[in-house]
Order: sequence, then C-alpha cells, then structure tokens
Amino acid sequence: MWPRRQSQAERAAIVRSWKRIEPLALYPRPVDLTRVRILSTPWLFRIPWFRRFDGYTIWSTIVLRQRLDQVDDELITHELVHVWQGQHDWLRLWISYLKPSTFCGDRSGYWENRYEREARSAVAQTGDAPEMTPSAGGAYGGVRRHIRRW
Repeated sequence: MWPRRQSQAERAAIVRSWKRIEPLALYPRPVDLTRVRILSTPWLFRIPWFRRFDGYTIWSTIVLRQRLDQVDDELITHELVHVWQGQHDWLRLWISYLKPSTFCGDRSGYWENRYEREARSAVAQTGDAPEMTPSAGGAYGGVRRHIRRW
C-alpha cells in the first residue's frame, strides 16, 4: 500500500529538520511535510552508483543507508533541503546533476553543485556543525557523512 503513513519516529525526525531549515526561507512555499517519507534501504546502497552516499532523496522520499535511529539530524536536514528544492525547482535540480564532472573521477561537479552547496550550507547554518569543505575529510564537522570520499 503506497503511500504508507509516517511512523512517529519518522514524523519527529522530519519535523525536527523542518524546524531547523524553515527560518532560512530558502523557497517561497514550505515543504509539504505530509508527502515526505524516510525509508531505510541498505540494499540500495550496495548498487555502485549509491555506494558513495549515506542518504539520497528521490522526489519526496529520503532513503537511508542505515536505520533512522542510527542517523543524525544533519543528514535528515540535508536531505529535507533537497526535498524542498525539488518541490520548487525539480527540473533544474535533476538536470544540475547531469554535468559531466558529476560522473568522472574528481567529482568536483557534484561538490560545487548549487543544490548540494545550499543543502550543506543549510545544515551548517542551523546546527553545531561547521560548513563542509572538500578538505574537511568528507564529514559534517565530525558527524555522519552524506557523501563518502572517493
């Protein structure tokens, strides 16, 4: 049965993350929180393209490598920014990841992607973690990584 209802833990994580990013007013309309789902799908992260991620957003669904209770709010917040971006500018968001350097060895296209920078900045502005840089070792100031280093 789809769409399934949010669990209490899922709803709480979504609301906590939304309360962090809402004051940033990144987009004119708020995220439609009723459509957001968080799924733990470790099998997905065994597929080569997904191995480098700990979380990934597909439309209004946030998929995680680990169970929700094993993931920090920084990752959920980062992914919720992507949901918000997608609800306002989904075509540009998806096209932005098609740049050739997104798929080649240096991955600079991914790192410098406007939407990734915005999500990292939102996490940094609303939490204790400093803004992430490529030289920071691939982690949000010591908390769980969103993208694994190559």
